[in-house]
Amino acid sequence: MNKLAVGFACVVAATAFVSPVLAQDAKMSFFITSQGSGDGAKLGGLKGADAHCQKLAQAVGAGGKTWRAYLSSSIGNARDRIGKGPWYNAKGVLIANNLAALHGNANAINKLNGLTEKASAVNGRGDRPNMHDILTGSNAAGVLVAGKTCNDWTNNGPGSAFVGHHDRKGLRDDAPSKSWNSSHPSRGCSQSALRSSGGNGFFYCFAVR
Repeated sequence: MNKLAVGFACVVAATAFVSPVLAQDAKMSFFITSQGSGDGAKLGGLKGADAHCQKLAQAVGAGGKTWRAYLSSSIGNARDRIGKGPWYNAKGVLIANNLAALHGNANAINKLNGLTEKASAVNGRGDRPNMHDILTGSNAAGVLVAGKTCNDWTNNGPGSAFVGHHDRKGLRDDAPSKSWNSSHPSRGCSQSALRSSGGNGFFYCFAVR
């Protein structure tokens, strides 16, 4: 093999190696976690949840941004943790320009655009298993729902956490069923309890700007 062929082969190999990281759009500033803590709503508090966001982002080459979990707690509201926008998903699709758009009807969070950091879709209503319940602890405005955070994201036993539906679908044709961040309380805080109502302990991550 001549030097030109060897050089071309090396370029192809290098491109193949880095492509999983570069598959994410450089503007990515929003994602749904591809995996939860594995321990229900016990996330290690907000600090642990933020670290989980950062770790997942780092794995796909987006660790240079500061990531925050969209979770309300007794010390603050989810909407106050995530900056001012705009936010884009892993394919570069605009999710919302600002906080008003994110918490209004203008956001683009749905099954098509509510992607993980790996640019993968998350199972929704009608899929097996359904995983559309996303932990938030928040009302539709992104403000704390008191007593619905599984003890500020440290509990994996009895209790409850408010969740949203990333696919905007539920059992009824009403606003809560279609809410990305405030649909209903979970049946408990354990992994099995979250799964029983259509979740898997996932949450939203936003890059602070």
